[in-house]
Amino acid sequence: MNRVDRLLAIVLELQAKGCLRAEDLAATFEVSKRSIYRDIQALSETGVPIVAVPGQGYSLAEGYFLPPLRFTADEAIILLLGADFMAQNFDAEYRAAARSAESKIGVVLSERLRDQVSDLQQSMRFVAVNHTNDPEQKLLLQQLRRAIVQRKTVRIHYHSKSGGGHGGERTVREVDPYGIVFYGQAWSVVAYCYLRQDIRHFRIDRIRNLTVLSTSFERPEGFELVQKNFDLPTTVRAMFRKEIVHWVREEQPFYLVSEVERPEGVVMTFKTRRDDDLFQWLLGWGAQVQVLEPASLRQRIQQTAAAILDTYKSL
Repeated sequence: MNRVDRLLAIVLELQAKGCLRAEDLAATFEVSKRSIYRDIQALSETGVPIVAVPGQGYSLAEGYFLPPLRFTADEAIILLLGADFMAQNFDAEYRAAARSAESKIGVVLSERLRDQVSDLQQSMRFVAVNHTNDPEQKLLLQQLRRAIVQRKTVRIHYHSKSGGGHGGERTVREVDPYGIVFYGQAWSVVAYCYLRQDIRHFRIDRIRNLTVLSTSFERPEGFELVQKNFDLPTTVRAMFRKEIVHWVREEQPFYLVSEVERPEGVVMTFKTRRDDDLFQWLLGWGAQVQVLEPASLRQRIQQTAAAILDTYKSL
């Protein structure tokens, strides 16, 4: 936190808690008491009426307040849930920023709204199922975020599920990171890949090493991080039995574009980058789904099913 932010935060802390000692403020903002003394002096010089009470600490003169932002209970809870999500899923720097935002939102709410929001927080909670304490992944998020801000190319060691046999494919790539997206249960970086000569999505938990290079890049004009009509060249059609369609819809992937009901089931059409995008998901529905096209995907599922059968025959 820079000093300007800390000065504002000190005022908000005093406004919320009444009277605080220098050591309390120093602990909150992780600075020395000497820094707090300097901050208090700076605030007093700018006209903030801070009262020093010997043996008790600092407080704001009665009647002084910062002009508050006005939130409804719904607006406040949405902001707080969003901050909670970021605190669970991002690196330490953004986690601290999220907690600071929560504190500031709480300060500017009226007592009545604060009680309402507190009740809502007890009845609503966003739980990140992929939450990890993996320090390597948190470091990758931090490095990628800075590379995006600085528009720097990065070199990554990437382990993809497709290619290279059952162990997947390991490649070293140089990419221009355009943005970070949380989809499903994982973070991905959207980047231009020099190896593939195209924009690709790379799951961050599959990146093993990352180096920020000195090369700069410019993001394409008009680029949208979440594109609604981007080109997905592969059409996949599959028919699901009616008794499982409800469950399929619960877990439907991003690539679904249409559904058609038939007497024997529901035909779903998907637009994907390649067969691999849906292979594992379709395979997981077993005999409850029949792939209609493309022929290459039908053949791959048939071969995999035959291999599974052979495995169990040998037991």
